[in-house]
Amino acid sequence: MAYKITDACVACGTCIGECPVEAISEGDIYVIDPDKCIDCGSCASVCPSEAIVAE
Repeated sequence: MAYKITDACVACGTCIGECPVEAISEGDIYVIDPDKCIDCGSCASVCPSEAIVAE
């Protein structure tokens, strides 16, 4: 089960450096590639706006 980034994302960039498989892409709202995501939760644990949730 991959994580996803909700509309609460403020595009701060905190999560990108935490992803060990580089599954997160920048944008107005960041996006997690579900095919790359290994469900580790590192991104969700550092997100200041709590915008990353398990799908």
